Amino acid sequence: MAAETMKAIWVEQPGGPEVMEYRDVERPSPGPGEVLVKIEAAGINYSNIGHRKGSYTRAPFPTILGSEGAGRVVGKGDGVTRLADGDRVAFRGSTTGSYAEYAVVPDKMIYKVPDGVSPEVAAALQVQGMTAYVLVNNIAPVGAGQSCLIHAGAGGVGHMVIQIAKNKGVRVLTTVGSKEKGELAKSFGADEVIYYRDEDFAERVLALTDGAGVNAVYDGVGAATMHGSIASAGFQGKVVIFGSPSDGELRPDIRLTTNKAVSVTFGRLSQFVNTPEDVARVSDALVAMVADGSLNLHIADPRPLAEAAEVHRTVEERESMGKQILVP
Repeated sequence: MAAETMKAIWVEQPGGPEVMEYRDVERPSPGPGEVLVKIEAAGINYSNIGHRKGSYTRAPFPTILGSEGAGRVVGKGDGVTRLADGDRVAFRGSTTGSYAEYAVVPDKMIYKVPDGVSPEVAAALQVQGMTAYVLVNNIAPVGAGQSCLIHAGAGGVGHMVIQIAKNKGVRVLTTVGSKEKGELAKSFGADEVIYYRDEDFAERVLALTDGAGVNAVYDGVGAATMHGSIASAGFQGKVVIFGSPSDGELRPDIRLTTNKAVSVTFGRLSQFVNTPEDVARVSDALVAMVADGSLNLHIADPRPLAEAAEVHRTVEERESMGKQILVP
């Protein structure tokens, strides 16, 4: 009997968006402790671009891109008891890739989606929503009367960090690359918008804080902004590097940290959300914020899976705003 097939974004070898091929591939099957999900929305993250480019040394090729999505359970492996076929779920950490019609996901990474939450919203709250949540609440916590800087305030993580921090009474500064993105960041509550193409963002941060700097910097850009982020932090401030789409080595200059006792850390979501209980706790908190209106998601119009290469290009060239979603 011939194997069942599905449409997916297949990458034979690392490269630019042109290596992303929309094609038929064999449909995966769940193993022990795994679930097969029929995808209704797949989220795009910068980590997918790094995977495609070969930046992740342990990432396999050939491969199907993507790790995050939402859909319905259509199959289970041995040992999965808390889920049933037809359950609406969201996830991160797919073992087979989520830029596809079906994906296999470890049971521990599955979140059962409440009624009234769309697949697009459910997917957006996984990698980027959870990242925003743990940045502000766990990795470099900030509270009322404090301040923070988030790079790319109109992006998928950035626009959520702005709101989560503002809900806690934090003064939020953000960098953006265009007036349009600046207006979007302001609409989500950013107190100060810095146009990094027009001015030195670190100098501007210090000017806006009377030379004191901010309590926390959330840096999802990496090498291109890291030293400016350190300069933007105040006494005993914390700089979190949580992504690195820019080229260059992530080697902080220790001389920049000493006078202000700034700490630099490299935060990963998996360090804080890696059990079913963690997934449910953080996802429930995010869903509650969406429900009460304290967290508004900016999700771009979903694009067909076949257009994934074009969406990657716009994200990589910083032309996109908000969360990018693919639909099979």
